[in-house]
Amino acid sequence: MITKRLFLSMAALAVSLAVVPSVSAQDLPDLGGKTITVVTENAYPPLQFIDPKTGEQIGWEYDAVEEIGKRLNATIEYQNTSWDAMIQAVSDGQYDMGMTGISIKEDRKEKVDFSDSYMVSEMFMLVRADEDRFTDSKSFAAFEDGLVGAQPGTTPFYTAVYDVLDGDEANPRIKLMETFGATVQALRAGDVDVVLTDGVAGKGYVEASDGGLKLYDEALGTDNFGFIFPKGSEYVEPVNAAIASMKADGTIDALNKKWFLDYKLGE
Repeated sequence: MITKRLFLSMAALAVSLAVVPSVSAQDLPDLGGKTITVVTENAYPPLQFIDPKTGEQIGWEYDAVEEIGKRLNATIEYQNTSWDAMIQAVSDGQYDMGMTGISIKEDRKEKVDFSDSYMVSEMFMLVRADEDRFTDSKSFAAFEDGLVGAQPGTTPFYTAVYDVLDGDEANPRIKLMETFGATVQALRAGDVDVVLTDGVAGKGYVEASDGGLKLYDEALGTDNFGFIFPKGSEYVEPVNAAIASMKADGTIDALNKKWFLDYKLGE
């Protein structure tokens, strides 16, 4: 019940972004069939992940970016890399665009340009279903044996450091891992006790856990998600225009319903 409420809250927040000026199809830029190379991690269900049944790359962001490509008359090509490498690789111009539920942060803007926000998310604590040694961030901080799994340089990492623990980035209670999926595997194996995640990814992992995981009902903060581009990219303004048009005509709402409410991971 908790996870469904979080998911509905997430969808409501995203829908709230739909109040934008109307942008019609004829007002959108025409990119003349250009190829936009988009890089992602495929580890953030339901935003982008590998379908366990088919092995295909699917998710909210894939649908959104394909729709953006159609509206701008652009061809989308996908590549994969790790989170650690993504922002720098986009900054260096190896890819035209990055997507993986990337929080819009001022320090990241020094390396890349962001699109307008397409989604708002809240951060929560993902734990094992039988966890009873702590119930919120305060009691976890007091539980000195508790370990957090996190990826370096991510919003969950900084939330763990500054909002949950003591502000020391070298705190030995933080166990660094290369991918978000690895942190969840470590949680299930008992190697760490908490993974911090937004409600979108957390809900997906809970549903796929066969009762092994749960989310605590405490929001630790909100984030705006955006796509990233090399500094000065010609694609920022066209993509922003497409996002605005998708909010205005209900496409964003439809994607929210499809992936946040209707889709069941593993079914």
